[in-house]
Amino acid sequence: MSELIETLEDVVRIPLPVGEEYTIRKHRIELLEGKTKDKKRICIVTGIHGDELEGQYVCFEIARLLREGAENLSGIVDIYPALNPFGIDSITRGIPAFDLDMNRIFPGSRDGDMNEFIAAKIVEELQGADLVIDIHASNIFLTEIPQIRINELHAKELVPLAKKANMDLIWVHGANTVLESTLAYALNSKGTNTLVVEMGVGMRITPEYGHQLTNGIFSLMSELGIWTGNPPMVKDSIVAFDADEEDVCYLNAPCSGIYMKEKVHGSFVEKDELVGRIINPLSGETMANIKAPENGMIFTVREYPVVEEGSLMGRILREKVYMEKQL
Repeated sequence: MSELIETLEDVVRIPLPVGEEYTIRKHRIELLEGKTKDKKRICIVTGIHGDELEGQYVCFEIARLLREGAENLSGIVDIYPALNPFGIDSITRGIPAFDLDMNRIFPGSRDGDMNEFIAAKIVEELQGADLVIDIHASNIFLTEIPQIRINELHAKELVPLAKKANMDLIWVHGANTVLESTLAYALNSKGTNTLVVEMGVGMRITPEYGHQLTNGIFSLMSELGIWTGNPPMVKDSIVAFDADEEDVCYLNAPCSGIYMKEKVHGSFVEKDELVGRIINPLSGETMANIKAPENGMIFTVREYPVVEEGSLMGRILREKVYMEKQL
């Protein structure tokens, strides 16, 4: 009978005023036998933004399934459910009191302030892993289909891995649109392969997306030799490119009002088909009918109904992507 070793370890523990501590912890799961230094390692990371909770369920499912199939584990799985624990506790996107987006301070600095020090410690902790999965949700305004977003600078290494992750979409962004201060950029630049997952909506958990990504993670663990059980079947992801908006078109509000969506994400629409309406609740008028500019699939949908002129209401993956790039 294979025996798992499960340990809870501190990544960072910093004393704070009033007897509190800033603590980031990890859950390490591995088999009793074998030397740790010889094992491959995958890191499941989430909670950088405190209002993005989709990854919480994935962390739970990964740990639960590893216990059920302990005999199939041949590497190390490190789970980090809360890189921004105070943000999660206070339902705050950034780091409370500092009004700071944690995913804008990497790679950090050991000689910097507390937040820069924490960022540097996180990078040191994750660097050298065979793969890092950085799980995000959308914000409270938008909902996203399960997707992986990749900087084109690292597409050669990451796209083949992303195809094993059971996502609906792999979105490769131009280098000029990617922020260099994110965790994923810092790790990929240091040679640690890191996939950024976006799915669902802020402040909510979508269980079906959690199950989909969990299967994708076990598929990736199988690919890396960390999981010896039968790998799950995975989807054939669509690969889209953001350069010059060649594969993606954006829906932005032409006026302010209340946006009433007519299509859910994942819907296929034809050019000029009604996608939503902007209404005026005071006058009872329809201010604008929002129509699809081209044939394609809606993969981002506005969830929060209040819009101002220019607000993003959705994204459509152009139909030609399915003919040219669906794999």
